[in-house]
Amino acid sequence: MVNSDRFFCNRECRYFPCHKGIDEEEFNCLFCYCPLYFLGDDCGGDYVIKNGVKSCINCSRPHIASNFDEINRILRENLK
Repeated sequence: MVNSDRFFCNRECRYFPCHKGIDEEEFNCLFCYCPLYFLGDDCGGDYVIKNGVKSCINCSRPHIASNFDEINRILRENLK
C-alpha cells in the first residue's frame, strides 16, 4: 500500500466519519486524537470552547491526508 505509514482509514469505526466535509476516500484516521491539542490556542485548527473545554469537533486538519508532513513538522518543532 502506497503511503501506508502516512494514511489509515478506519471505516469500521462507530464514529466514522467523525468530521464532515472530507471525502471519505481521503479521510485519514491516523491522527484520531489530535496530536496538536496540547498547543492550546496555537494549534492552528478550527476549535471551539464548550463548557470550558476545547472541542475539535469542527476541525478536520489532522484528518486531511495531505497535512501529514505539516503536522509532523509542527510536532518536531514543539517537542524538543
